[in-house]
Amino acid sequence: MPSSFIQSLPKAELHLHLEGSITPETLVELRRRRGQESTIAEADALYQYKDFLGFLMAFKTLTEDLQTPDDYELITYRLMQQLKIQNVLHAEAYVSVGVCLWREQDFDAIFEGLERGRERGQKEFGVSLLWIFDAVRQFGAEAAQKVFELAAKYRDRSVVSIGIGGDELKAQPELFREQFAYASAQGLRLTAHAGESAGPESIWGALNLGAERIGHGLTAAQDPELIEELAQRQVPIEICLTSNLKTGCCLQLHDHPVRKYFDQGLMITLSSDDPAMFGTTLNREYELAQSEFGFTDEHLRELARNSFEASFLPPEKKIEFLNLLDSTAIRA
Repeated sequence: MPSSFIQSLPKAELHLHLEGSITPETLVELRRRRGQESTIAEADALYQYKDFLGFLMAFKTLTEDLQTPDDYELITYRLMQQLKIQNVLHAEAYVSVGVCLWREQDFDAIFEGLERGRERGQKEFGVSLLWIFDAVRQFGAEAAQKVFELAAKYRDRSVVSIGIGGDELKAQPELFREQFAYASAQGLRLTAHAGESAGPESIWGALNLGAERIGHGLTAAQDPELIEELAQRQVPIEICLTSNLKTGCCLQLHDHPVRKYFDQGLMITLSSDDPAMFGTTLNREYELAQSEFGFTDEHLRELARNSFEASFLPPEKKIEFLNLLDSTAIRA
């Protein structure tokens, strides 16, 4: 169990996939809405996979149960409920818009469902949530352009950023240069999954696209020059410990470079990535950092501070959250 300090620590989560937050219980509920009998055991089985590609396939299969705007409203509301329990004050959640378009779903209707869930969650739980529209890199640049155009369309309605996820080895960042330039010109913030299953060249590629935050960044440890660049520029690295272990991108937890990154002066944040699919929570990630990597309470407070500073919130909102964090008593 996370300590009372971790539980009470105000924090933000910046690398969080909406679809990957669906618990087996909610999945069964979604299926039963359509008259499909399902059990928790069947839902649990979907979350079993052997490697990173297996995880991607499980994620894709999971999205098949998301069919209506009401489904998206429910999972957004449930996510915000979980965030509230952990004292997460703000989150920036990826929505796999690329998968919705690939399935030829009516995304405009889906977005209304997302917004209903977000507004209800904000009202009931007081949690702040912004959307990141995620393109699937192996679907190519043209498909990504369509995702980013939708992000631009809804930029005034809580969509703050775009990103690219999926299989890094099948689509390098350089393929999306025009699309990232378009998104930036539309006033959207830029993120990219990089250095998760591919080498440090993927992270260099993301930086060259203008990515303001790096998702995972696991393989930066292989390139001292890149570490120096990331430290100097204070590019936020969204670290997902359990995720990297469960997908096999990091073979042993003690091999994870999280503590080395921290000691080298990188700006790191902690995230759960796909919490239901990986059997974790943000509080659990903080607990792992403390129990396995020797992060003190004061170190964890610094990571929580990073999470607000690295967010895409307006400055005045960041200050509000940071003031709340600073007013939280440090455990003796």
